[in-house]
Amino acid sequence: MKQVNVAIVGYGVVGNGVGKILDTQKELLKQKSGVEINLKKVYTRNWNKTFPHPIEEERRAKNLDEILNDENIDIVVELTGGIDFPYNLIIQALDKGKHIVTANKALLAEKGKDVFTKAEEKNLRIGFEAAVAGGIPIIKALREGLVANEIKKIYGILNGTTNYILTSMYKEGKSFSQALKEAQEKGYAEADPTLDINGTDAAHKISILSSLSFGGFVEFSQVYVEGIEKIDTLDIDLGRELGYTLKLLAIAKSHNDEVEIRVHPTFLPSDNPLSKVDGVFNAVMVEGDNVGETMFYGRGAGSFPTASAVVSDIVSIAKSIQLNIGKEIEITSMNWKHKDLNLTKVKDFYTRYYIRFTVPDITGILAKIASVFAKYNISIAAVIQKEKVLKLQKMINEKVVPLVILTHTASENNIQQAIKEIVENHYSIEDPTIIRVEDEE
Repeated sequence: MKQVNVAIVGYGVVGNGVGKILDTQKELLKQKSGVEINLKKVYTRNWNKTFPHPIEEERRAKNLDEILNDENIDIVVELTGGIDFPYNLIIQALDKGKHIVTANKALLAEKGKDVFTKAEEKNLRIGFEAAVAGGIPIIKALREGLVANEIKKIYGILNGTTNYILTSMYKEGKSFSQALKEAQEKGYAEADPTLDINGTDAAHKISILSSLSFGGFVEFSQVYVEGIEKIDTLDIDLGRELGYTLKLLAIAKSHNDEVEIRVHPTFLPSDNPLSKVDGVFNAVMVEGDNVGETMFYGRGAGSFPTASAVVSDIVSIAKSIQLNIGKEIEITSMNWKHKDLNLTKVKDFYTRYYIRFTVPDITGILAKIASVFAKYNISIAAVIQKEKVLKLQKMINEKVVPLVILTHTASENNIQQAIKEIVENHYSIEDPTIIRVEDEE
């Protein structure tokens, strides 16, 4: 039995979890996989602190060359975060003939094409199960379990921080700032939560899932991203009145030769299974042409859920090393159909819309707005009564009133043009709140 040697670069929360599993469950992994996996080296920039799972001196790498130049190290586990440093590390490690396991969604979303192309040239593997949804095995499901399906649609709650905040706002009536503060106090949100609350983290993850599912590389800069920073408890309450629950939803759909990829706050019917996913939990719903809808649920972050996914990749690669299996036998890359072509993003998409205007309290204002909507082929499905909105808003301004409209399915481009005209004509005295609604009509 060949011993497969592993090095970890980046020894933070997840790195400690991986180190502990590899050290304390070495025999269990050997029994289950038939491979002996040895954690040989660990590198971190700062060894002068206390670690939950300590690493003895002889396994502490003082610099990266100790790992890169060690011919006996088979797998490098990158857990550093960021883009430039891990990208350079991974490229160097691949050049040295080492397989890679990473949890770095930002790197794969923005530079994945280069990384996977290099790995393919070198006949090496990239394990990235932990890059999306923590301990949920969604990558393996898409690559293997659903391989007989053409993926039609992916809906994902992919960020635990934002899901915790929206759950607190929905269930406890807290404001966005109150819910964010509580999430930070409980360790569910970073001191700087920008990439979570502005949607970037979820966008990185849906980019990876889309590249994997649709057979091409997603240009991350083309993904539509909108965060939850401007969400008001009033809109959450009004959505409840309409039978909806608000989630930060990552959406990917295949339209023949084009793809639709977007991340934004979304109203879902309250009986939708994704609406029941609360707190820091993640969930991914995948629709395949043969299997129909499947749903994957679990903890999307944390030391041991994410470490579990990392170790799964380590074991998978270690088994192929043990058996001397080439990459053509095991599905390991993104499997792009057109490796030199990026996926073409749709120029427009269609969904339903919840729109809250602030309008002058004068007769005929609804008719004027409806006239603009008709011009752009937007059909109104419902209007929430002014009195109900004012009651929820708990304030009355005699000169302006809220007007809430729910549309039937409409074009995003048409909605944006109509809103622009409505604001320019002063039918709405400020930019309205727009929340997309994923509700099959």
